[in-house]
Amino acid sequence: MRSRYSAYVLGLDAYLLDTWHPSTRPAGIEPQPAGLRWLGLELRRCTQQGDGHATVEFIARSKLVGRAHRLHETSRFERVDNRWLYVEALG
Repeated sequence: MRSRYSAYVLGLDAYLLDTWHPSTRPAGIEPQPAGLRWLGLELRRCTQQGDGHATVEFIARSKLVGRAHRLHETSRFERVDNRWLYVEALG
């Protein structure tokens, strides 16, 4: 999760796609709005279900045009070939 947040901050779209599960991977990443600033990531909870599945609850903070934003999400990850891949947002 931390590496994917860092990739969003740095605009590393290829890394984001590479760490996305093939069953849900989009064709591309939408460009971030001009002036978007990422302010921080807070990991709230990480729960592993067996060897190959996990959920991560996080809050990512950003600022755009003087307005603060929070993305509060629980994401599902799956281990494939010993790598954790993002599957989907659960809420």
